[in-house]
Amino acid sequence: MLRAGIVGLPNVGKSTLFNALVANAKAEAANFPFCTIEPNVGIVSVPDERLNVLAKISGSAETIPARVEFVDIAGLVKGASQGEGLGNKFLSHIREVDAIVHVVRCFENDDIIHVAGSVDPLRDIEIINLELGLSDLAQIERRIERTRKQARTSKEGQVEMALLEKLAAVLNEGKSVRQVSLTEEEAETIKGLELLTAKPIIYAANVSEDDLAKGNEYVEKVRQLATVENAQVVIVSAQVESELVELPDEDRADFLASLGVEEGGLKSLIRATYKLLGLRTYFTTGPKETRAWTIHAGMTAPQAAGVIHSDFERGFIRAETVAYDDLVTTGAMNAAKEKGLVRSEGKDYIVDEGDVLLFRFNV
Repeated sequence: MLRAGIVGLPNVGKSTLFNALVANAKAEAANFPFCTIEPNVGIVSVPDERLNVLAKISGSAETIPARVEFVDIAGLVKGASQGEGLGNKFLSHIREVDAIVHVVRCFENDDIIHVAGSVDPLRDIEIINLELGLSDLAQIERRIERTRKQARTSKEGQVEMALLEKLAAVLNEGKSVRQVSLTEEEAETIKGLELLTAKPIIYAANVSEDDLAKGNEYVEKVRQLATVENAQVVIVSAQVESELVELPDEDRADFLASLGVEEGGLKSLIRATYKLLGLRTYFTTGPKETRAWTIHAGMTAPQAAGVIHSDFERGFIRAETVAYDDLVTTGAMNAAKEKGLVRSEGKDYIVDEGDVLLFRFNV
C-alpha cells in the first residue's frame, strides 16, 4: 500500500487532521511542540461514489474501497537537517513515504501557540523546504564523493556525476528536485537516494471554519507558491473535520451546508493524494462484493490482475472489460454484453480509469 506522510511545523494541526482522516485514530494532539515522536499510521478509504452504484447494479453484499496509508510525522523545526528537535529521526520517516502532505497553518488563533510566534505560511513552508533541501544536499554530496573516483574511468560514472552536480546546484538555489525535469534513466539513477524534495507534494492549507468555503489571503499566498513549485493546494479545516467525526452521519451534510460547502476538505485531500501518487482505480463487481483496486497508471491487464493475486498474473488469459459509464448506462452486465460494450482484452491492454474487469486465467 502506498504511503503519504503528513508533515509541517509543530502546532499547525497535523495530528488533529490525521485523527480526522482515520476517524478512530488515537494520534495525540496537544498545544506543545514534538507532541508526536513516533509516527502514527492510519489506513484511509478513498471516497468513490462509483462503488455504491456498481454494488446496486450487481446486488453486492459488500463494498470495499481503495485505500491509502497516511503517516503522521512529528513536527519539524529550523535546524532539523542538523539534528534539531530530533530532526534526523523525523527526516528518516519522511524518506519512507511516497508523497508528502505539507500542512500549513493559514488561520489566526491566539490560544494555539505558533512555534515561530506568528502566522506566516510562506515562512513556514520555506523553513520546512529548506530543511528537506539541506538534507537532500547532504545526501547528494556524499554520493558525489563516492562517485568521483568512478567518474575518472567510467562513462556511467561521468553521467551520474553530471546529474548529481546539476541537482546540487538546484538545491543550492533553494529549489526542489521535483522542479527539475528528469528522464526515466535519471530518475532511476537517483531513486536509491530517496530524496525528500523529489517526492510529490500537496500543501494542505489549514483554515478556520469560517474560511473553509473560500479560503483567505494566506491560502492565496500558498497557491501562488505552489504554482511555481508545480505542487497542489487543498483547503482543509482540521477544526471542522474533528467536529465532523463526532457528528452522526445524517447531521454532517447540514453542518457542512451551514459553512457553505458540500463536503469537508479531507475528501478532497484524499482524492488529491491518490491522484498525486499516479494511481488509478479499476473495479470488480458481483453478488458477493464490489471492490475498488488500486494500480499505477499505465499498468497492463495482467499486472492489474496481479494486484488481486500473483496467480492471476501468471495464468492470465484475458480480461472481460467494460467501461464504468457503459455499464451504468445499460444497467446490467448482460445488457452491456448484448450491446457489444463488453470487450475481451489481452495481455497488452492498458487498463483505463474506471474499467470494470473480470479476469480469465489458468491456475
